[in-house]
Amino acid sequence: MSCPAFPGAIGVSHLRVYDSVAPDGLRGGTPHVHSVCSEAYLVVAGRGAVQTLGPAGYRELPLEPGAFVWFTPGTIHRLVNGDGALEIVVLMQNAELPEAGDMVITFAPETLDDPEAYAAAATLPEFERTTIGSGDAAREGLARSRGAGADRRGARHRGAARVAHARGCAAPGRCVRPPAAAAPGRAPYGMLRDARRLPARDDRAGLRAAGRALRSDPRCRTDPRCALP
Repeated sequence: MSCPAFPGAIGVSHLRVYDSVAPDGLRGGTPHVHSVCSEAYLVVAGRGAVQTLGPAGYRELPLEPGAFVWFTPGTIHRLVNGDGALEIVVLMQNAELPEAGDMVITFAPETLDDPEAYAAAATLPEFERTTIGSGDAAREGLARSRGAGADRRGARHRGAARVAHARGCAAPGRCVRPPAAAAPGRAPYGMLRDARRLPARDDRAGLRAAGRALRSDPRCRTDPRCALP
C-alpha cells in the first residue's frame, strides 16, 4: 500500500489529550473532519486510540509511545485517552490547529443539514459542562455511524461539506492559512501546494472517498514500509 505524500507547511503542537469522560465511558476529544488539511499524531506518552470513519468504514488505531498515525482530509476522527495520560505531537497541514478553519464537528446528519442547529451545537458555550455536552452529541453521532451502511456514512460527509460551503470554504483556498496565494513559495510539496484547486467536497466520491488513515508501527520508525493499511 503506497502512502500519500506528506504535506508541506505543517504546524507542530504539543497536546495533552482531553480527559473528560463521554457517555460511552471513554475519555477524549470530539469527532470531527477536515475538508482540506491532512493531520498526524506522534505519541510521546500514555496510551489510547484514534477512532476513524472513512471509505472502508470504522477503524480504531492503537496509540502508544512512538506510534505515528496519519490521516488525510475526509477522515472523521476522534482521539481516545485510554489511560488518562495520553500526550501527542500534532502535525497539522495548514501550519496551525485550524479549529476556526476547515474543521467540521461531525454531529448527526440532521444537525449538519440545519445551519442553525449546527451553529447552536458547535458554538463555544460559557460553561465547560455545555462544551462537554456538545462533544457528547458528536460522539453519539459517530457511534450511530459505526455500524451504518455506506449511504448513511455518506450523508454525514455530505453534511460536513455543506457546513464547509456555508462558511465560504467552497471558494478555493479560503480554508487554508496562510493564504493560498503564498502557499507555493512556502510549501512546494503536498496538498497545500494545490490549495487554490481544493474546493470543499460534497459527495461520496469526494470528501468521504478522500479519507485515509495510516499507522506506522513504533518498532520500525525508519522504514516507511511499516505503514499499516
